[in-house]
Amino acid sequence: MRVRGAWRAWAVWGAGVAAYVVAVLQRTSFGVAGLEAAERFDAGASALSAFTVLQLLVYAGLQVPAGLALDRFGSRRLVTTGALVMALGQLVLALGETVPVAVLGRVLVGAGDALTFVSVLRLVPAWFPPARAPIVTQMTGLVGQAGQVLSAVPLVALLGAAGWTAAFGAAAALGVVAAALAWAVLRDAPGVPLLTGPPLSWQRVGEDLARSWLHPGTRLGLWSHFSTQFPGTVFALMWGFPFLVSAQGLPPARASALVTLFVLAGLVCGPFLGVLVQRHPLRRSWLVLTIVAVNATAWTAVLAWPGRAPLWLLVVLVLALATGGPGSMVGFDFARTFNPQVRLGTATGIVNIGGFAASLVVVLAVGIVLDLTADGPGGAYALADFRLALAVQYPVWAVGVVGILVTRRLVRRRMAAEGVVVPPVREVLARLRQERRAARASRR
Repeated sequence: MRVRGAWRAWAVWGAGVAAYVVAVLQRTSFGVAGLEAAERFDAGASALSAFTVLQLLVYAGLQVPAGLALDRFGSRRLVTTGALVMALGQLVLALGETVPVAVLGRVLVGAGDALTFVSVLRLVPAWFPPARAPIVTQMTGLVGQAGQVLSAVPLVALLGAAGWTAAFGAAAALGVVAAALAWAVLRDAPGVPLLTGPPLSWQRVGEDLARSWLHPGTRLGLWSHFSTQFPGTVFALMWGFPFLVSAQGLPPARASALVTLFVLAGLVCGPFLGVLVQRHPLRRSWLVLTIVAVNATAWTAVLAWPGRAPLWLLVVLVLALATGGPGSMVGFDFARTFNPQVRLGTATGIVNIGGFAASLVVVLAVGIVLDLTADGPGGAYALADFRLALAVQYPVWAVGVVGILVTRRLVRRRMAAEGVVVPPVREVLARLRQERRAARASRR
């Protein structure tokens, strides 16, 4: 019975992750087609940024309503609905030839995407024991990023071979398949095909939001997600592919390979970070801060390099950015550990706002700076233009780090009041050195 239950849990999780893979494909499809979109819609960098920013704005704006709906209606309904809404958005984009129609398509994609990830993440504590939750949570986010490979390789190939309408029409059809699979396989909890939570009311909504937000652990999760998620999202969703092709002079095939490496490196990094979170739950914020430092250092090296960066340095950049996705999942672990199950959807939605709010600010800011500095037409931007534009990431990192440090202090104060004291890192390191010296002495 236990084996059967374990297989059922993995089957449900697999169907949910498959829907998330397709959602990531839909989310990132416009980024890899950015140069073609500029030509099709006769749009400059600011206009292209506006497409993605609007999509992210819809996504981020719906996170709290999606979390509330998740607590009420469960994962199965929301994942299925999200896949169908995204499919409709991609179909609109496939057939559209004007900017307003394309905007409508991206709005629909953002709305459907908003329902998907938090709903799949909700399945983890429902189907897996708490000790396994950090690793499965990492796997959820990272396996889902395979959708970036689908957008960077087969979608780009189809776009080049068959054109815009065929490529985005195929993406729409894949969304319908994901919706059918989700409805057929997903179950909200063992023995519960469809969850029906307490009815929503303004009073209940206000209470859930207030209790989730007022806990500093939820806000620590939000700032952790804010600081780690946006560099990789901006790179994969909008500006990475044009930066590699237009500024760095890489052929599209090699740029696609680097985007694929970005995803594969995240798949390798994710389980490792999940184990670290599981073994060292009191050091999760230090893990987040380390990832922020790695991302900022890698971008600094690439942007400061005289002339075009060598391929090995671009590989280092991609590997560094790949840690951001797994790092952002630590924010959801904060939400899970500091909130009860009945508010988990709401808390997860709040955390998920962080990274996407930062992403939409950076995506739009990069586009505006490119249009202000570039001399060429839309899509033809020089390395110097990108250097200045991508520097907008640094103040966003600064805001996020301050948010982490402030909320971490509040969390530790609250934990100390509950009897859990987090020792300073220097004391932990000193104790580890003493233990190593004692172990060496005992072997002599």
